[in-house]
Amino acid sequence: MFTKVNFNSANMDIFVLICISIAIRAAVSLHSYSGANKAPMYGDYEAQRHWQEITFNLPAKEWYKNSSNNDLQYWGLDYPPLTAYHSYVNAYIASKINSSYIELEKSHGFESKSHKTFMRSTVLAADALIFLPACILIASIIDKMFKQNVFLQLLVLFITYPGLILIDNGHFQYNNISLGLLLLAVYFILKDSNNLAALSFSLAINYKQMELYHALPFFTYLLRSCLVEDCFSKKLSKFLKIAGVVTLTFLVLWMPWLTSSDSLISTASRLFPLSRGVFEDKVANVWCSLNVVYKFRKKFLNTQMALICLITTLFAVIPTNVNLFANGKKETFLYSLHNTAISFFLFSFQVHEKSILLVALPTICLYGFMPFAVTCFLKISILSILPLIIKDELTLAYFSLLIGYIVILNSFLADHESGEKNTSRNKIIKRLNRILDLLIVIISAGALWIPPPLHLPDLCESYISIWLLAEYC
Repeated sequence: MFTKVNFNSANMDIFVLICISIAIRAAVSLHSYSGANKAPMYGDYEAQRHWQEITFNLPAKEWYKNSSNNDLQYWGLDYPPLTAYHSYVNAYIASKINSSYIELEKSHGFESKSHKTFMRSTVLAADALIFLPACILIASIIDKMFKQNVFLQLLVLFITYPGLILIDNGHFQYNNISLGLLLLAVYFILKDSNNLAALSFSLAINYKQMELYHALPFFTYLLRSCLVEDCFSKKLSKFLKIAGVVTLTFLVLWMPWLTSSDSLISTASRLFPLSRGVFEDKVANVWCSLNVVYKFRKKFLNTQMALICLITTLFAVIPTNVNLFANGKKETFLYSLHNTAISFFLFSFQVHEKSILLVALPTICLYGFMPFAVTCFLKISILSILPLIIKDELTLAYFSLLIGYIVILNSFLADHESGEKNTSRNKIIKRLNRILDLLIVIISAGALWIPPPLHLPDLCESYISIWLLAEYC
């Protein structure tokens, strides 16, 4: 089922790389976090703490319901049940350390050095238990299956990607869990373990609903795998097994809310809140960039905008998934993951800066096929979260990781190019790569140290989002 990895001298480099990646994450954890000392709402750090408070002190049926003990306007739980269960596990551990961390209502805005250490440790634990092992597995299977000889390069790109480290270990979230489950699902697809792929991806969606960015390629590939069987009985048997795994996973996780339609509807409405609008802050997608010249949020109701987003997103994702259904190659599946995710990022409803992680991780899987394109994409994807990083006072960590990752990417690219002829095309690629590096550093420095005009406070963020949109397209 899993690729066997024996711990010997040949694999010492893997062990060292994992230790280095954990050390980097621990170092970033020493920095500030979202909403630090910023009452009354604080930030995502407080949201995660508050969810621990709610899940530990209230019955499951009340986790998603507004009540005197659970004010949904104050960081109400808006992720699926697996996130809630994870919050409960963290809360249980917290209760054994210091019950004041999760005391109902009285713990709102709780901050201390010991609590920060605890919270940061829970993210590192998720890295060590889920994300990093998944990275080893996916890098190994891609390298072996496509005979690319890039295992260590892939592993380094996965485990040192600054975007995820800055968001999870800096800003404070647990994207490592949903993305780790995603990578496991991809691994099982490549291993032809379709039932386990369905299980892993179902868990990913039930941790964060944004994993819907990747749902269509999985659905298309798994459906095709059933239809290509020799006879009808085999087709039906395979389909029922996969459908059974998905159905059973959802039933088990959603059990507390299936007892009444009201409970189910209230929970679902928390997961897909149309009231938040088409995008948050300044994000490098189509709607945010076009909003500079045409105010979509003023011209359309949220329900209308959601329909527009749905239609445009479907138009964008259909071609790549039709192609996947037509040939069913595993390489095509990897390309479809990237194409579908970037289409959702560019056109879907309720996109924010952190959504770029959903595109970046599947993109790394393509490094062995198109190293230059992947290298460029990863660099600009890091820049896209800069406004959030500045807000959270994580600029030192940002520049350190950005420059380090650029050096790593360029060294890997140089190794790849060393085996090719020094053609005029390669010379142009090298120059474009250097220009891109320079632009990213200049824009990053300018966003930090050059104040915008008073009458255009969002000038820098808008410029970055428009420039990045052009790069993504």
